[in-house]
Amino acid sequence: MDFTFTDDQLLFRDAVRDLFANECPPEAVRSAWESADGRVPGLWAKLAEMGVVGLTAPESSGGLGMNELDLVLLLEEAGRVALPEPLVAHTAVGLATLADVSPDHPLLASGAAGETVLSAGIPSSGTTSMVLGAEAADGVIVRSVDELHLLQAGEFELSAVSSMDESRRMSSMAWTQSPVTLLSDDPAMVDRAFARGALATAAMCVGLAQQMLDMTVEYVKEREQFGKPVGVNQAVKHHCSNMGLAIEFARPLVYQAAWSMSAASDQAVRDVSAAKVLASDAADLCARLSLQCHGAIGYTVEYDLQLWLKRAWALSAEWGSAALHRQWVARSFVGR
Repeated sequence: MDFTFTDDQLLFRDAVRDLFANECPPEAVRSAWESADGRVPGLWAKLAEMGVVGLTAPESSGGLGMNELDLVLLLEEAGRVALPEPLVAHTAVGLATLADVSPDHPLLASGAAGETVLSAGIPSSGTTSMVLGAEAADGVIVRSVDELHLLQAGEFELSAVSSMDESRRMSSMAWTQSPVTLLSDDPAMVDRAFARGALATAAMCVGLAQQMLDMTVEYVKEREQFGKPVGVNQAVKHHCSNMGLAIEFARPLVYQAAWSMSAASDQAVRDVSAAKVLASDAADLCARLSLQCHGAIGYTVEYDLQLWLKRAWALSAEWGSAALHRQWVARSFVGR
C-alpha cells in the first residue's frame, strides 16, 4: 500500500505555505493580538478564494468536497505560522460535521464561501461551553454529552475569558438545548466531531513544534558565547535532537489518523487519540526546550518565539490533553 501524499495534495500545501509566508508573517500575528477580532485582515477571504475555507464542504454547496487527509497538511502549515484564523472550528469541525449530518444546510454554502463563520465548543459543565471566536461566529456547534447542537445568534450568552494567546478570543457560552438546536444524537457522529477537532489540533501542534525547532536551530547557530556558537555545546545539540525526535514520532501518527478519519475506519477515534498524545507531547517538549535554548531572550514579548510558545501551550490541551487521550487509547484495548 502507498501511504504517501499525492502530487495534488503536496502542491496545495505548497501554495498555502506561500500564502502564509506573504500574508501571515509574525508581525501580522502580533497585530492580530491587538485587533478587535483577533484575526488578520483579508486573510480569511484569500483562504476562501483558494478553497481552503470550504475544503470540507460538499461540492454541491460550493466547497471542494475533500476530507481530513486533504486538510491535514494545510493545518500543519497553519501551525507553523501560528495562524489566528478559525480553520479548526470552521473547516475541520463545523463544515465537515454539517456535511455529514445536514448536507443541505444553508450554512454550508455561505461557510464554504467564507461569508459566514462557524465555531465549535466543548462542554465544561452542564450546558456551559468554552468557545473560541463565538462573538463573530454565525453558528456554533457544541457537544452536550451524546448530542450535537447547532446554536445561532440569540440562542446563547457569552462571557469573555482571558487567554494567554491574545489572538484567541475565548468565551464561556451559556445556552439551552432544545429540539430546535439539536443537530445529531448519534453517538458515533458526536465522537467523530470531537475527533475532528482533536486531529486538526494535533496537526497544528506538529507545525508549531517544527517551527519552534527551526527557530531554535537558527538561533543557536548564530548566538555566541565565549567566542563560539552555543549550538556547538553537546547539551544544546541533545535538546534539538530530542525536539526533532518528538516531531518525527508524532507526525506519522497524525497522518495515519487523518487517513483513518477519511476512510471512516472503525479505529479512527483511537488513532486520533494516539496522534493527539504524541502531538501534544511534541508541542509541549519543543516549547520547553526551545525556551531553554534561547535563554532570557525567549521570555521577552518582543521576541517572536513567544507567539509559538503560547499557542503551543494552548493547543496541547485543547480538544483533549495528552493525559486524557492516553486514557482513551488505553480504554480502546480493554476487553481485547
